[in-house]
Amino acid sequence: MRMIYLSAVPWASFSQRPHHFVNWYHQQTGEPVLWIDPYPTRLPTLSDFTRAPPVAHEQSAAPPPWLHVRKPRSLPIEPLPGSALLLTQLWRNLFKEAAAFCAQGPCMLCVGKPSELALQLLARLPGSHAVYDAMDDFPAFYQGLSRRAMERRQAQLIRRISNVMASSTPLRDKLLGMTNPVQLALNACDMQALAPIESLDLGAKQQVLGYVGTLGRWFDWDLVIALARANPANRIRLIGPLFTPTSCLLPDNIELLPDCSHADAIAAMATFSVGLIPFKLNRLTASVDPIKFYEYRALGLPVISTRFGEMALRDREPGVWIVDKGSDLRKTAVEALASRSDYSTVHQFREAHRWAQRFCAMPLNDGV
Repeated sequence: MRMIYLSAVPWASFSQRPHHFVNWYHQQTGEPVLWIDPYPTRLPTLSDFTRAPPVAHEQSAAPPPWLHVRKPRSLPIEPLPGSALLLTQLWRNLFKEAAAFCAQGPCMLCVGKPSELALQLLARLPGSHAVYDAMDDFPAFYQGLSRRAMERRQAQLIRRISNVMASSTPLRDKLLGMTNPVQLALNACDMQALAPIESLDLGAKQQVLGYVGTLGRWFDWDLVIALARANPANRIRLIGPLFTPTSCLLPDNIELLPDCSHADAIAAMATFSVGLIPFKLNRLTASVDPIKFYEYRALGLPVISTRFGEMALRDREPGVWIVDKGSDLRKTAVEALASRSDYSTVHQFREAHRWAQRFCAMPLNDGV
């Protein structure tokens, strides 16, 4: 069964859940995939015009011959009443191509993000097997009219699709209030992007507590600064684009490094002694299963995290320290720095958290 995939991220971005999914699907079926890049589903905000664009680290390889990438024509007006009339006109050629693609054989429609385009394709391709893979609580990323519009479109989408998957336990529980059942398919890690297990340095290293990722509005600067002050002899290394800087003076042992490619980010993680996931507790993070958790642990790193999303359920897992308000950050860091993984433990973790294992559990029996 061939597949149309409406992605939440562009094909040209570094490999994420959607990329791994379509690659796995093609390996299972040998069928072609029509990949549709995302387009703006919210109204513009002031920060869109004042913030410098992040450094692009795109995939260098061209799409494989079985994958056809399309970028929908669009305007950032989708939340506005009546916008569907104009957007539908912009998508006429895409509708024709999707219909022709489906006419060549049985077709599955997989939606990675709610949108008017997804609803339109569902209406125009009623015979297609449909799946919604919810990788985030998308309305939480928006505000005002844009959030209400996304909530409405997600509800419409779920009413039309019987197979719904969620990337975290809290997100699954939230969606269960809208439909039943919802299949849990947690995130995972691209093990092929990691260094071989036998090359990992699982010793004391430089005693660095590190974070790789976006420093956005979900990043808990107060916690990181408190952690640095509680552990002045340890360097805290933060690597990634700085979207939400702190107004506080940073302690001398906090080191800020710029955005880098995903390959360089993985290499940087391997030099850490402890991986940090210092996220605020809010609606945005409440449904998140952070991929960096899998990357850290697959590199043999202990993890210090706040109690958000899926991480809140990992407080009893080996190699994981969950901190709350009032936690002893010195004691936590000392314990995490003293912990060690061995090659056998890392191997077992990698085997248990591959993308293919996640996707095999998805409700795609009609399509694979």
